[in-house]
Amino acid sequence: MGATCVFSALSFYQGKENFYENVILPAVHTLSPEVSHNLAVAVNMYNLIPKAKYVDSPRLAINSWGVDFTNPVGMAAGFDKDGEAVLCLHKIGFGFVEVGSVTPQPQPGNEKPRVFRLKENKAIINRYGFNSDGHEAVYKRLRDLRESKFKGVIGVNLGKNKSSPMPIQDYVQGITMFAPVADYLVINISSPNTPGLRDWQRKEHLEKLLKELIATRDAQEVRVPLLIKLSPDLTDEQRKDVAAVLNKQQCRVDGLVIANTSTERNYNLEGPHVSENGGLSGQPLAEISTQMISQMYKLTNGKIPIIGVGGVFTGKDAYKKIKAGASLVQVYTAFVYHGPPRVTRIKAELDQLLE
Repeated sequence: MGATCVFSALSFYQGKENFYENVILPAVHTLSPEVSHNLAVAVNMYNLIPKAKYVDSPRLAINSWGVDFTNPVGMAAGFDKDGEAVLCLHKIGFGFVEVGSVTPQPQPGNEKPRVFRLKENKAIINRYGFNSDGHEAVYKRLRDLRESKFKGVIGVNLGKNKSSPMPIQDYVQGITMFAPVADYLVINISSPNTPGLRDWQRKEHLEKLLKELIATRDAQEVRVPLLIKLSPDLTDEQRKDVAAVLNKQQCRVDGLVIANTSTERNYNLEGPHVSENGGLSGQPLAEISTQMISQMYKLTNGKIPIIGVGGVFTGKDAYKKIKAGASLVQVYTAFVYHGPPRVTRIKAELDQLLE
């Protein structure tokens, strides 16, 4: 028994992939998905995961928006919603961490249960609904982290409160609050779990929104890069409309995040939870996300950097998105199913492909 415990401890601290795959994650997945999520955030928050031994190759380094990334693989928004785990996520190998979505006022999100695993498809359905500690609490955490001389790259994903009568002002407040502590900001207008949110992707609404938010950003002491996150469920015509707005000088954001979760279910999904409402993420979105990256890259003439997200499980997945036009990529569902060693694996495989 003692030898088993010692072996387990060593395997954990050495970050052995097989140990995570065969021991830790099967145990964690006996818990409900939301409890597992909260446990994973807590483990990172208390810095309990050892630092990854993998050293990033110079080939993986990239500069975007004047920001230096040691590698292009980031943690997507939705995992560290409240900025509690940023330090440890960088330590285990992520090149950047996007926290949020953060809303101006604290809100509990939708009723539970609100997250479901589709194990056969390496996918997740969630309908969290922007559960958030609110601007002030998250800002204080990030400010304290910056004051501790933390040098990692942090993005902040901004959402609106569910009952907000003035959604644009919610984003204005977010830009004003987080510009001093974020390396980039993302305007989330594509989550399917907040009623009416996706309407802001419509051409006439998007132009109004972006003009005001860009003016707000330009008025700050620090010119923080401003990105928008788009839905994979936009039709070809809607994507062209979005690009037409983005190609206007006064609406030109600094980047796109492609793509958010999907409400579509035509992915040959399996298991008891396929009919749950909410946004689908993970492996089923890999191809449509990559196609959308390519399409939006061409529609914006390659002038707007893209963060590619959706079904990144391997270095090859990341490489496909980069070849399609992404400058950076993000991971979420792969982290849920494979744990911290998957970050190293993606980077090592990507480095080999780049070489």
